[in-house]
Amino acid sequence: MSITKADPVSTVAAPSAPLLTARGLSKSFPLPGGNRVEVLHAIDLEIASGEFVAIMGASGSGKSTLLYALSGIDSPTSGTVSVGGVELSALGPRELEEFRLTRIGFVFQQPHLLDGCSVRENVQLPALWRNGNEGAAALDTIEQRLQRLGISHVADNDAASLSGGQRQRAGIARALVNSPDVCFADEPTGALDSGSAEAVLDILGELHAEGLTIVMVTHDPNVAARAQRVIRVVDGRVADG
Repeated sequence: MSITKADPVSTVAAPSAPLLTARGLSKSFPLPGGNRVEVLHAIDLEIASGEFVAIMGASGSGKSTLLYALSGIDSPTSGTVSVGGVELSALGPRELEEFRLTRIGFVFQQPHLLDGCSVRENVQLPALWRNGNEGAAALDTIEQRLQRLGISHVADNDAASLSGGQRQRAGIARALVNSPDVCFADEPTGALDSGSAEAVLDILGELHAEGLTIVMVTHDPNVAARAQRVIRVVDGRVADG
């Protein structure tokens, strides 16, 4: 993935083959006494490369559970998820870890930065995990991400000193540092004030315009309105989208 500015016309047409496909995706959790609660019910969906999709639903609808299953953070009880033609259930634990590290970016509601480390060090972590001692070779990419997200001026600051909006920008930069095929975002503005939330949504919109595939969970219709397409989840089922 390139973060350079793309011709706006080139981002309009969707490719014929989906980047992400889910078939019969179900998820249940055990309850005391041996029973199980079904959270996702046989979900089928496709997301094309270059799309900006919002998964929307009320609290408890299963939207975050769906996002975790699509991204490989959690495994479905049944069904399959394929990203870029790779079926996640066919990967072993170490292969799945490598796939998530190199092909998937994830932005959490709370960015989970390491306080006591600089912003640059936080953003650099995925590159170091990927490349080991060769992580320094990714420094140019890291600087580009910091600049692109508007936080290069605080790159050497302790992460603990950042504002909420700056912390979320650092979380986005970290998610993109390995140039993933798709970026998942779980309520990325949920912990921000309205001004910071708008700034983060502007950044996501710009990244999408440059070709990044984004799958974002939200309960807020104003946030969902920033996406190209909205998938509505009700009681663990796709209602529309």
